[in-house]
Amino acid sequence: MSQNLSAPGLKLGLGLVSIGRVWGVNQSAPPNEDEAQALLAIALDLGIAIIDTAPAYAVSEARLGRFLATLAPSRRQALTIMTKMGEHWDFERGTSFVDHSRDALVRSIDRSLEILGSIDVMQIHKATSDVVAQPDVVAAMDYARRCGVTAFGASVSDVEAGQRALDSGLYDALQFPLNMSSTGLSPLVPALRASGCAAIVNRPFAMGGLVVGRPFETAAASAFRYIEQELPNAVILTGTGKAAHLAQNVRAFREL
Repeated sequence: MSQNLSAPGLKLGLGLVSIGRVWGVNQSAPPNEDEAQALLAIALDLGIAIIDTAPAYAVSEARLGRFLATLAPSRRQALTIMTKMGEHWDFERGTSFVDHSRDALVRSIDRSLEILGSIDVMQIHKATSDVVAQPDVVAAMDYARRCGVTAFGASVSDVEAGQRALDSGLYDALQFPLNMSSTGLSPLVPALRASGCAAIVNRPFAMGGLVVGRPFETAAASAFRYIEQELPNAVILTGTGKAAHLAQNVRAFREL
């Protein structure tokens, strides 16, 4: 597993859905290419070393790939680049779709490797309880391993899927939503702590609901602190597409 994921203590990472497609409560449009590239550069300058993307985030992977191609090898090696397979993007229709068949997953792996150059953590997107140990998924993970991917995760949205992923022994990491107003996946916390799997927490601010109408950095620090109490060694993904907002996130995180 990536040293960034396994390092002790709470870590702040950057999720890149916002630079690839319309997303969020306000359905915000993604930044333009120059703004996206600037955001990624600022993220590294602010000390972000874990970056999460996915084919289902439309142009997100491609934008990240172009950025990574500009980095010196030593700087790239210091990053943990995570992407996913299983949810795909239809550029003609402007929407995502799910396909966990082996052929679709292998094509997705090949495409992501071509775009990103290398992948540190490959996650199964939309990983339901029926999917996490499905033979086609396991076969695709074996293919990814032969292509040089060394760590795998499952991105889940319910307790049953998360528990089955942990019980399978196939995964090094589990990504799921957790915040003060959305505690439905809290039953996974004890199993995660005991498993040795890395916890990757998304939607720490409940898609903005926990920070709207409050001083941002105070509210953000409170949200981060809740996750730290539950999972002291988790990776928290902030999903902003704006550099100023990312800087606020980092300042709040450093207050912990």
